[in-house]
Amino acid sequence: MTVLSPADIETFRLPGLEHQTLANLTRGTYTMEVWRQTLASGAVAPWHRHSCEEVVVILSGHGEFRTPGRAESFGPNATLIVESDAVHQLANTGDEPLELLAVMGMTPVTVLDAAGHLLELPWDTPLPARAIDTLGDGPSGGAIRSCSDTLKDEYK
Repeated sequence: MTVLSPADIETFRLPGLEHQTLANLTRGTYTMEVWRQTLASGAVAPWHRHSCEEVVVILSGHGEFRTPGRAESFGPNATLIVESDAVHQLANTGDEPLELLAVMGMTPVTVLDAAGHLLELPWDTPLPARAIDTLGDGPSGGAIRSCSDTLKDEYK
């Protein structure tokens, strides 16, 4: 078990966004990441996608969840469910900061723009070369088990 104090968690700041990675490979989770983010009033995340499901829980604030051709408003305590590879964006439409928790169904999470180009983020967790080399190998013959086992060894 791991217990992290706020002082243990680095905060990354981009224009209109504060980000903290609460759980990932470096903190002992091998199949998911948890992010805490705050979007400033009027801030809009870029259109993006990732090859995993995402569940976003709105802690406070009001905003709009957008996918191509669709926009839906939300407020505090809303839960947003994003399918794997769905192009999407969040916008803070309120006067107060929008605070959220995002649970990502993989780690590390690779974020791409809508056209599929890599968005390099300051909080990215690099995938060890050893894990990439073993994809598809291993006793189960499956990439997930093999990669997960390698990542556990790498980040213990």
